[in-house]
Amino acid sequence: MSRKVYAIATMDTKGMELNYIADCLRAAGVAVTTVDVGTLDPPCITPDVDRGQVLGGAEMPHSDDRGTAVTAMGAALRRYLVEQWEAGNVSGVLGIGGSGGTALITEAMRALPIGLPKLMVSTVASGNTAAYVDCSDITMMYSVVDVAGLNVVSEKILGNAAHAIAGMVDHQIAQREKRPTLGMTMFGVTTPCVTTVREKLEADGFDCLVFHATGTGVRAMEQLVASGMIDGVLDITTTEVADEVVGGVFRAGPQRFDTLLQREIPLVLSLGALDMVNFGSKESVPSKFRERQLHVHNSQVTLMRTTPEESREIARWIAAKLNRSTAPLTVVIPEGGVSMLDAPDQPFFDPESDRALFDELESQLDTSAERKLVRSPHHVNDPQFAEALIRQRRKSDCDPPQVVLLRVAQEFASC
Repeated sequence: MSRKVYAIATMDTKGMELNYIADCLRAAGVAVTTVDVGTLDPPCITPDVDRGQVLGGAEMPHSDDRGTAVTAMGAALRRYLVEQWEAGNVSGVLGIGGSGGTALITEAMRALPIGLPKLMVSTVASGNTAAYVDCSDITMMYSVVDVAGLNVVSEKILGNAAHAIAGMVDHQIAQREKRPTLGMTMFGVTTPCVTTVREKLEADGFDCLVFHATGTGVRAMEQLVASGMIDGVLDITTTEVADEVVGGVFRAGPQRFDTLLQREIPLVLSLGALDMVNFGSKESVPSKFRERQLHVHNSQVTLMRTTPEESREIARWIAAKLNRSTAPLTVVIPEGGVSMLDAPDQPFFDPESDRALFDELESQLDTSAERKLVRSPHHVNDPQFAEALIRQRRKSDCDPPQVVLLRVAQEFASC
């Protein structure tokens, strides 16, 4: 496929700037297609793809309701770019815009596969970009000045953006040998466990993808599971459920676990970091929690220890989800503690809360031959707990990877 970048903007207001980017790309030897997604006046420079083509013959959104128009154009751009990518026409996407243009263009970017270069030059890139990036791999570049004309600053920024996307499409890494892929969830306080499991499974030929359990990370993992890129999951760190139930900031949403269960992939779960609810800086902790047991992890993250009643509620939430499973899964309980902080002489060591979590989960989970619960006497970060994940695999060196994946899930039944 020849290298081609789709450069996108509302060209009624940002046509000159997009044209400058297109010139920079052509000078770098990269083919470019300019795309107009404006909803107001006609473009000030003729695009390669006009807004009517993006809309695919649909009626032009009414310009007197800008919010509705931007939403409709965003959906149309999403369909258009996916079609072009499926046809093999897209090597990368570059967008420029203010808040409205950023929302419109990044909606379409998020529909494109992870790994395809995506760069958004935006006036809002220095703030909270979660709504624009979500769990995709969009690169956000702050425009410094408004995208309103060419000047000594904007030319530098836009030129850098053009050369950045040119470099991305011109120097793509070679595809590695296809190996069975495992998704894993990790927090700083479960790192020893996940690292041990990852290193040993990688040595056995698995491609291990570790996701930070901050809500967005798990949604990214679930997106890859849904796309078929992940063959099995070791969901060791399920801490987002505590935030979902109690009201922390690292929520993955009420759909947590749904994709993993719907895809019916080999699934092993544990209770990593369910001793804590996450907030931002200490000053950001809601007033109703200010007198609770808090631990300042760093200047931007404050942790709160869960109570026995919250632990029981968390267990009920998890059990209600897992009881819908139709494929084999195993939940492993680390009775020695669920995080680095949940250990003797550590601030969150609370055997009563842990017992409430463990016992309630065991009582609420409908166990069967296909849905197992196993209690391990070890702490989540003990080497013995990590070894439990891979013991059966070590007995199956002659098994093909697909069989090994299933046996990893079944391992806990013999722990």
